Amino acid sequence: MSALQTLWQEQKALIIAAGLGLLAAASCLKVIDETTQAVIVRLGQPDRVVNRFSPKTDFGQTGAGVVFRIPFLEQVVEVDKRILDLDMERQQVLSADQRRLEVDAFARFRIIDPVRMVQTAGTTERVAQQLQPIMNSALRQELGKRSFASLLTADRGKAMEQIRQGLDREAREYGAQVIDVRIKRADLPEGTPLESAFTRMATARQQEAATIRAQGQKQAQIIRATAEATAAKTYADAFNKDPAFYDFYRAMQSYDVTFSQKGSSTAVVLSPDNEYLRQFKGK
Repeated sequence: MSALQTLWQEQKALIIAAGLGLLAAASCLKVIDETTQAVIVRLGQPDRVVNRFSPKTDFGQTGAGVVFRIPFLEQVVEVDKRILDLDMERQQVLSADQRRLEVDAFARFRIIDPVRMVQTAGTTERVAQQLQPIMNSALRQELGKRSFASLLTADRGKAMEQIRQGLDREAREYGAQVIDVRIKRADLPEGTPLESAFTRMATARQQEAATIRAQGQKQAQIIRATAEATAAKTYADAFNKDPAFYDFYRAMQSYDVTFSQKGSSTAVVLSPDNEYLRQFKGK
């Protein structure tokens, strides 16, 4: 018989007791890492929280590590401490201008009150299940107040903030905090609605372009008329200072038009005493 067998035969009760003691000691200890906050539930009621989320506490200083619990009397419920994602199923939303939109959205949340979460939902998965229909309802209500075009502008950010605030108020009932809500895609449904929307958008852009061109032509006419009026006034002011020069200048322009026509077979016969030629004579 070997030494181990001899030891087992002689100290069987002691070895079994030691093993049971080690198992009992191990069942009293639980390791909680930094990404988890634990709620110790005693006889069905939350008793204390280990490694509770605290935004102003440095990493490694929140109490994570080995936790002591009483076997059979206390249960450790682990709650994720990290930021979690909540994806919304793609659904149709009716905008304020009566356009049906295919919307994909998501939210980010975290558990800030693990005791309330354990009391109301039990697990983070059930919190997500509770928040998803609330998010769908808030999204439909908020987007129903806005037009499709507003979702393509900065007004979209305001809508998302309104949805986040509404969802956050509901999430507080489950011990959660909604950090952000975003729309991944907002498209028109495939088929006739999409084609008609493209047609309306193209028509609107053409009308806008025609309006801009008309306004540009109007401004050009105003500028041209103003410039011509200013030039006429300048000429008038200049010529009024010397009427004789103005008469000479106008006669020279007339002579240039009449006598400098190239390729013309027209002959003009005038008397030297004709008034029209008086500027040729000089003073």
